[in-house]
Order: sequence, then C-alpha cells, then structure tokens
Amino acid sequence: MDRKIYLDNAATTYVSSEVLNEMMPCFNALYGNAGSLHSFGRSAMAIIDKARDRVKEAINANKSTEIYFTSGGTEADNMAILGVAHAYSNKGKHIITSQIEHHAVLNACRELEQEGFEVTYLPVDKHGLVSLPDLLHAIRKDTTLISIMAVNNEVGTIQNVKSIAKIAHDYDIIFHTDAVQAIGQIKIDVQDMEIDLLSISGHKIHGPKGVGALYVKSGIRFDPITFGGNQERGKRSGTENVPGIAGLGKAVELATKNYLITNKKLKNIRDYFLDKLAENVEYYQINGHMHQKSNAILNISFYGIEGESLLMLLDLAGICVSTGSACTSKALEPSHVLKAMNIPEDIAQGSIRFSFGTNISKADVDYVIEELAKAVGKLRAISPIQAGRI
Repeated sequence: MDRKIYLDNAATTYVSSEVLNEMMPCFNALYGNAGSLHSFGRSAMAIIDKARDRVKEAINANKSTEIYFTSGGTEADNMAILGVAHAYSNKGKHIITSQIEHHAVLNACRELEQEGFEVTYLPVDKHGLVSLPDLLHAIRKDTTLISIMAVNNEVGTIQNVKSIAKIAHDYDIIFHTDAVQAIGQIKIDVQDMEIDLLSISGHKIHGPKGVGALYVKSGIRFDPITFGGNQERGKRSGTENVPGIAGLGKAVELATKNYLITNKKLKNIRDYFLDKLAENVEYYQINGHMHQKSNAILNISFYGIEGESLLMLLDLAGICVSTGSACTSKALEPSHVLKAMNIPEDIAQGSIRFSFGTNISKADVDYVIEELAKAVGKLRAISPIQAGRI
C-alpha cells in the first residue's frame, strides 16, 4: 500500500522545516561544547540561552533561569517528582497524583514508595477528570507535592489545572503538571495558572526527539537526579544537546504562537472525522470528555472487536494509529487510563487512539473512514461477540 496517513501525532510528530533549519548549523558550523570558554563554546551557549528565552516567553515564566533542559518529558517528570520529594522530605513524605498520569510520573511515584514515601493516586470520573473534592479530601499535613497532568495523552481530557494549583497553594503544597500534550493544545501561562513546575517534550510539537524542558518557579527547591559536570546550574549534569535544545526552543515558540490557528484546523478535521464516522460505523463510544478535551486526540472503543487487530488491519491499509500511549502500546493489557475511567475491560480492549495533525486533509479522513468501516466489519464478522449487545 503506497498511501500513508499518519494519525499518531500524540506519540510523536515530524520535525518541522522551521525547527530543522534552526538545528542544522549546530551540527557542523556551531558545534562547540557549551561548557568551553573559547568562541565555539560561547556560540553554543548563546544558542542555548536563546532557546531558554524562547521557552520562558512561550509559557510566561518570570525568568529564563527557571527553565532547565532535559532529555525529554520523562526526565523532566522524574526531575520534578523525585527532585521535589527529596528536597522537601523533612517537611513531609506524602504526594498526590492521579491514576491516569503518564508512566513517567506513576513509576517515579512508585520508586518513591520504595523509599518510604506515601502516594495517593486520585481516581477520575468517567470523563477522565480529577474531582476537586477528592483532591481536597486527600490533602494531609505532610503533603508536599501534587502532580496532575494538564492534558491526558490517551483520551485528551483537559484537567482543571488552575483550580488544582490554587487548592495546592491554599495548603502550601507545591504543584507540578505534565504539560507534554498540552503545549500547543491549550494556552499555558505558568504565572496565571499558578504552576510551580511544568514538563515539556520536544517531539510532541514538531521538535526533535531526545530533548525536553522542566520549568521550576524561582524559590522552589529540587534535588538533582543526575550527577556530573554541574550543567544547567548544577541541576542536570551532562553535555548539553545543543541541536536538540535549539530545536526545542523554536518548536515551543511556534506551537504557542500558532496554537489558536492550529486548534481551529484540528477541531475542523476532528469534527469532520466524527461526522463521517457516525455515517459509516455503528456501535462505538468516544472515551474522555466530549468538550473539555484536546482537539488533537480521539480515543474510540469499537464494540465487539479487539483494538490490536483493528490497528493491524489499518496499518495494512497505510493508516497509522495507536491503541493508547506510545510508551505502552505494545502491552496487551487494557489501558490504565481507560481502566481508571471504569470502562469495562472488553470495551477498553477495543479502543483506538486517533491523534491528528494539521497536515491531515478531508480526503485523508474519507479514506481512513472507508478503511476503518471495512476493518471493523471484517473483524465483527468473525467476532464471537455481537457488537450491538455489549
């Protein structure tokens, strides 16, 4: 099949030409080590400083020195969770997060539990939203950190970040949000939203893989989790990935600058997809909040079939989708996000995540729906479960 349609942008995105142009000189012209004192090193550091300023402006941080570059969203989440927990352990050893966080947060919390910390994993409702009363009930005198993601990577639900942050600060608790799927999807203003720490990844916003950033509000302490040459003001050792950082800075700048235009395009194509789906396929449900959600992500359960089989048939037709998070898409067990939303296992097993990019046309959607209807029909014809009776 020659035709290829990529609907897995929540997993990763292509590197845009603007970002690539920003990176290219760093590979062969301005290739110095930013830690070197000579002109090549100073040129590399100037590139990093420019990128730091771009990220600062994009999220409305107060100072450029509040931005720390990392190897990606996972490291940024780990730095936030482990770093803050360790730095404030004398105050308390209780952390609050949700059951639908990315595994970069969940597994960091589980590591802390091995160290003697206590973690409360908040449930979510059927839409994937954290309950503010549940959050209030979970707060204790020894709670030092609350970490709730801004936009869920599997179902696209947008959390009430500003309200959660306000509750955290009412009780003198630090608030972190994983904003990996949020940059470019919603307006991020760390000062207005009262965010203390925020994680970013480059490859979700048409930047390069292997680079991310952590925003840490001035005055918030966090211990380093890597040790070496004391780069990033002693908080993240390791020779700086200058090409990646240059690309990240440009990608964040473009994603935030163009987010209104991008979201309008994404909403139009998503709504067109949903209209065509309703005309051509029966017996399915959309997972996540119908309105308070990213325009780029649709998670749909198709009754009576298995998601992995549907994914493979679509792939044979040149259509790239996912059964959930890219980090866990090879696992056969149901999504932990859908499970937390109390979606029955047999329905959760039939879920597919379609995540759109602005390069998708209505003609592409027409083809996807045509092939999707064929694949669903084929699988239901051999399924022992009658879809209409689930």
